[in-house]
Amino acid sequence: MKGSRVLVVDDDAHIVEVMEMRLAAMGLEVTATGNPQEALRALDEQSFDAALFDLRMEPMNGLLLMEAAHGKQPRLPVIIMTAHGTIDNAVQAVQRGAFDYITKPFVTEELRGKLGRALSERRWARDRHLLRAVGDILGSSGTTDRILEAVAQATVEATEAQRAVVFLLEDGRLAALANAGSAATPVEALRSAAEAAVDKRAPTTVFGDDGRVTLAAPLLVEGGAAGALVVEGPARVTPTEDDLELLSLFSSQAAVALRSAHELARLRSGALAALGRMAAEVAHELRNPLGGLKLYARHLEERLTRAEDAQGAEIAQKISRAIDHLAELVTDITAFGRPPQLARESTPLNGLLEDCLALVEDRVNERQIHVVRELDRTLPAMALDPRQLRKVFLNLIVNGLDALEAGGTLAVRSRRVEPGVVEVAVEDTGCGMSEETRARIFDLFFTTKADGTGLGMGIARSVVELHDGTLEVESQPGCGTRVVVRLAIAEAS
Repeated sequence: MKGSRVLVVDDDAHIVEVMEMRLAAMGLEVTATGNPQEALRALDEQSFDAALFDLRMEPMNGLLLMEAAHGKQPRLPVIIMTAHGTIDNAVQAVQRGAFDYITKPFVTEELRGKLGRALSERRWARDRHLLRAVGDILGSSGTTDRILEAVAQATVEATEAQRAVVFLLEDGRLAALANAGSAATPVEALRSAAEAAVDKRAPTTVFGDDGRVTLAAPLLVEGGAAGALVVEGPARVTPTEDDLELLSLFSSQAAVALRSAHELARLRSGALAALGRMAAEVAHELRNPLGGLKLYARHLEERLTRAEDAQGAEIAQKISRAIDHLAELVTDITAFGRPPQLARESTPLNGLLEDCLALVEDRVNERQIHVVRELDRTLPAMALDPRQLRKVFLNLIVNGLDALEAGGTLAVRSRRVEPGVVEVAVEDTGCGMSEETRARIFDLFFTTKADGTGLGMGIARSVVELHDGTLEVESQPGCGTRVVVRLAIAEAS
């Protein structure tokens, strides 16, 4: 309990003086005031481990002050101080969020006991929140970027900091790859704290000229510091050893999650490459027999038609369509196992998108889908492979249409996000995807469609990456899906 920070607010100056002396004698750091507004300012400037508020104060009573305090520090345990005649009101205060109440005049042992329980409860609450956050990160799946974002967000929530930033080493330089919370300090200004933690390979405290304190802990992966987790607190708030211990624990668990993500990505990449090679060999063996079956099915259909056997001819047509589907699957498998060589040429990106939309026009009209086109007409011609990228965009548009009910909306947008980088977004208002589906969307043969091959998204990402681009999927169940393709390609001459 020693060293914990306690806020005391009572409009009786004598009570304030007595409480300050008693709590200081217990080894606590005490901020005491008779003015609720001063208390709120103190809550803005530093974090407290517990608070004692008088129930009856003017112009702001203890309940209103408690609600305002919880708006600033949600997990702050508040003990309501009250006279014997207002115990019923104190019980109501507990029902409204107070940790406990204590009656005047105070008994020292009762005060010590209730404060001790409040401080223990705060520590347990913070540890429980931390463990849940760490568990969520360790159990998460997906890209490294998504895991880093989860690390930053969970750190802000667990430490009650204003902002958390994850820096990772890229080409020998620390780059800010995830950011949660908000603060006035530019993110880049926190790099020095990250560098200090990486150099020391230990938690580090950095004091700024404005009185703001920054904590940084290294992310230790495979024997070295792969980056740092940086936490920025409010101005003029001095972190405790407990804060450093908490950050160190969190960064250690975050590093485990990051290491697991790297290992999973490496294993998945190797497995998919091996499966791709094997699938290409199987596809090669299937191509010739399928060609023969297609010829036999067509011949059978013609004979049955001449014999006026309509039912038999219809069955032959179904066989032919099934063979066509298998042939398409073989083509997709081959494309997955052997990524294409790009044949770049000067290509208008918007023209590709318009071509793809034209190809699905019948389906759009039949189901009364509303199509939104927001194409940046100032985009120049780019050095692209039009054949390969047409397949990519058509696949994304068809996926969006498949997710839509009749009357839904499909949006196709293009824009320049920075010099040399163009973004294409395909967005639908359909059913969306679960977290598990979104994590596996690029896996070989994974599909949620009854007639899908499970190769389209993997091939699409491969083609985009050959263009030095990225493909990202954003989706939530019931909230639709947004697929973003970014192409960092020089303008065609």
